[in-house]
Amino acid sequence: MLADKDRIFTNLYGFQDVGLEAAKKRGQWDNTKAILALGPENIVDIIKKSGLRGRGGAGFPTGLKWSFMPKEIKERPHYLVVNADESEPGTCKDRDIMRNDPHTLVEGCLVASFAMRAHACYVYVRGEFIREREALQRAVDEAYADKLIGKNNVHGWDFDLYIHHGAGAYICGEETALLESLEGKKGQPRLKPPFPANVGLYGCPTTVNNVESIAVAPTIIRRGADWFAGIGRPNNTGTKVFCISGHVNKPCNVEEEMGIPLRELIERHCGGVRGGWDNLLAVIPGGASVPLLPKHICDDVLMDFDSLKNVQSGLGTAAVIVMDKSTDVIKAIQRLAYFYKHESCGQCTPCREGTGWMWRVMTRMVRGDAKVGEIDLLQEVTKEIEGHTICALGDAAAWPIQGLIRHFRPEIERRIADFGKLAAE
Repeated sequence: MLADKDRIFTNLYGFQDVGLEAAKKRGQWDNTKAILALGPENIVDIIKKSGLRGRGGAGFPTGLKWSFMPKEIKERPHYLVVNADESEPGTCKDRDIMRNDPHTLVEGCLVASFAMRAHACYVYVRGEFIREREALQRAVDEAYADKLIGKNNVHGWDFDLYIHHGAGAYICGEETALLESLEGKKGQPRLKPPFPANVGLYGCPTTVNNVESIAVAPTIIRRGADWFAGIGRPNNTGTKVFCISGHVNKPCNVEEEMGIPLRELIERHCGGVRGGWDNLLAVIPGGASVPLLPKHICDDVLMDFDSLKNVQSGLGTAAVIVMDKSTDVIKAIQRLAYFYKHESCGQCTPCREGTGWMWRVMTRMVRGDAKVGEIDLLQEVTKEIEGHTICALGDAAAWPIQGLIRHFRPEIERRIADFGKLAAE
């Protein structure tokens, strides 16, 4: 269990004042100038050594991503873009950071931008996040007023921070679709290469990072890479904000160490599964786009990138959706299939046509109005969509259905059989 002294987000629940002076008392903006004095290369090296992996879902090493930016500023300026388009069902960590601990993000934007030689940063906030955007804007205004950011600020690095409010499209959580939207275009993913580090926002070198990935950076640098790397497990280091929702007694967000057992996470922080652990049916461990896990795997699985990959799922955004035995698991996955059909941008044929087809088949399977052979056909179609689209939305639509078939095929077959019996009567 994570010790209180190791928590980065000390006002995650908003129990204390969110203003600048209170943030300083909690340790933010503590001699930030000394961090910048380390120089861009040293900052990037510290983030690399800490083992920090992106907290937005993919888990790509953050320091390595920063290092892809050009080492010199030429005719094109550099940009940092913070992905605050938190649209993954079940995920609500970034909104609490922006609402209750926004100065962690503002300071992180300055430090990360300096490390990438960027004088401007854009925070792209999800369209539905009104209060979060307002809270973040207040923090930005406070930082400008205190000369912590802006032109001729006390840190000696001219830096402007802009907040952009999206229009509420899930696809804009994909980094290149976000850049397209930020430029005022339709939110559709770009083909890669070129990658944003070479051709990003307005055709300039750009890094896109998640809110949590940026917000933890100053604390890691202050306390040292070894401190962060010493929390969790090898290749899965540091603290992580988990969002636990669904059939638990006390749904919550909590900052814990990477690699905490799923059962301990639920029982220690959420008061356990509704009706007791034996009433557990399945858990989606990392937001709606990752495959669900049945109870027998949940009994001892660890909550980190590698452990969940080994059981054919993923940590994703660490949004834990708990389903007890009252859940119609086929209906639950059918509802997710509808979400991905609705949110497909329509650019790629496998996703545009496949998500609608999968939803229609899943709708019949909820009733049992299908043939057993269609289960294998559905599995085959998910494989035709997975990996065959410009962005990962096709994968996100396919994986929940794959998880359902992998672990709950007997339930699908039983429902088909029951429907057949009723039809024959």
